[in-house]
Amino acid sequence: MARMHTGGRGKSKSRKPEIEAGKTPEWFTGDKKELEKKIEGYAKQNMHPAKIGQILNEEDKVKNLRQVLGARLVTFLNGKGLKNEFPRDLMDLIKKAVKLRDHLSKNTRDVYNKMRLVRVESKIHRLSNYYHAKGSIPQGWKYEPEKAKLLVKGE
Repeated sequence: MARMHTGGRGKSKSRKPEIEAGKTPEWFTGDKKELEKKIEGYAKQNMHPAKIGQILNEEDKVKNLRQVLGARLVTFLNGKGLKNEFPRDLMDLIKKAVKLRDHLSKNTRDVYNKMRLVRVESKIHRLSNYYHAKGSIPQGWKYEPEKAKLLVKGE
C-alpha cells in the first residue's frame, strides 16, 4: 500500500512472469504459425486488436499474446503490413461524434449532448495533434464532421 503523506505510490503491484526471448511459454500448447495465420485473418476482417485478443483468449485460451508472439499485437500487425489508417482510439471518438451529431440533428434542444459533442470533438482535436506529431495519421488530415461521416461509413 502506498504511503499516505508522500508523493510515492509504493512498490506493491502484480507482474507477469518473465519469459526468455524466442521461447514459448509452457502454458501455450498450440502452434505459433497457426496462431499467426489466425491473427492475420482476423486483422484482414478489420477487427481491432483488442477484439482479436479477446477472441483468442476465449477460443484458444491464449492468456498473453505478447509472450507467445514475442511482441505486442499492434507491433506484430504493423510488421505484417496490416496497420490501420487511423488509430483505434481516434476512430472510436470519431464514431461517437458522428452518432452525437445524428442525435442532435433530430433533438435540437438537447443541451447536455451538445456539451458532450463539444467535449468529444475537443478530444479528437487533441488526439489528432498528437498523432500528427507522432506520424500515425496523414499530415494533411483534419477533422471535419461531414468527412467524418464518410470515414465511419467506410469502415
